[in-house]
Amino acid sequence: MPTVNICFHGIGTPRRELEPDEDGYWISRDLMLRVLDRVAERSDVRLSFDDGNASDAEIALPALQERGLTATFFVLAGRLDHPGSLTRDDVRRLHTSGMKIGSHGMWHRPWRGIDAATAEQELVAARAMLSDITRAPVQDAALPLGRYDRRLLARLRALDYSSVHTSDRRRARTDSWVQPRYSIRRSDTVNSVEGDVLRAPRLPARAKGALAGTLKRLR
Repeated sequence: MPTVNICFHGIGTPRRELEPDEDGYWISRDLMLRVLDRVAERSDVRLSFDDGNASDAEIALPALQERGLTATFFVLAGRLDHPGSLTRDDVRRLHTSGMKIGSHGMWHRPWRGIDAATAEQELVAARAMLSDITRAPVQDAALPLGRYDRRLLARLRALDYSSVHTSDRRRARTDSWVQPRYSIRRSDTVNSVEGDVLRAPRLPARAKGALAGTLKRLR
């Protein structure tokens, strides 16, 4: 069965300065709760949270626990302990609560086209920081801004990441190394999530999405 990967970013009111266009990915607590309620009984849905916002621990974690759900939290290591972002203690609490911790890099800059020194910081050092905090391997990565190409994927494979999560807005094969995700946006409603994300896409849409992903991996 195909997997539907749903990705959240910020929940509620931001407590830090946002990057350009980031506000469109901050959603209300009510919308997040309603989406969680809608997917709570669906075994084909996997959840993730990007960027390491403080709302991950303050709002998302209790909501997940109330519903018996788990998620992967892709954390920006460089923002830890900054205002509006997760603290190191928050990351430990997420981990000990049964959530998975993944890497989103150090500073939320695109990984496509980065030089060797930046790759060392973003792909290696950030991962090592999170592993030191949780005292557990960090095996999964999410691509900042969703940008990638075959060179980047080769780098991540060489570093033995178990999975790489994109923003390609299509369904994934459960066992695939590359995992496309649907980001929930401020403009969404429960009805739009139902129609655009949870309902099985028609064949033309599936073919278009698969082609887009293939072209990114080949470029």
